[in-house]
Amino acid sequence: MKQIFPVLLAFGLISCNQKADETQALQKRVDILEHKVADTYKPGFGEFMSSIQVHHNKLWFAGQNQNWKLADFEIHEIMEAIDNIKKYQKERKESEVIDMIDSAIDSMNIAIKLKNPALFKHSYISLTNTCNQCHRDVNFEFNVVKIPDQPPFSNQDFKHQLEK
Repeated sequence: MKQIFPVLLAFGLISCNQKADETQALQKRVDILEHKVADTYKPGFGEFMSSIQVHHNKLWFAGQNQNWKLADFEIHEIMEAIDNIKKYQKERKESEVIDMIDSAIDSMNIAIKLKNPALFKHSYISLTNTCNQCHRDVNFEFNVVKIPDQPPFSNQDFKHQLEK
């Protein structure tokens, strides 16, 4: 019995030492991963807004040309950018009020679904005005959105859809 105790004690100490080593190794891996996450690129608020600006422009020309599939695509791109703002920029004041755009987005979706040019125009104006109201509310009133005069890209045809 006296011989068993030292063996068990040695085994216990070895086991504890292995667990401590495993814990240290796991902590080191966690530290490395936290460092990598901290250094991972996170788009800034301006990148998201620039994306929305392009899609806002393209949405107008899609609707004006009754290219409803493209209009649907563009409004969903705007929605995706807004979701990403909420996800990646939640600490910003602007993110706290961005939900004000929801009803204007809903109205755009209805106009597109109904393929109604008059409702589209009304909804687009409401969307644009809501963007500007949001900008004013967060002290970015100098950034004024308007109905575009020309498409953002000269290499996109908003009038025609390619046939499958």
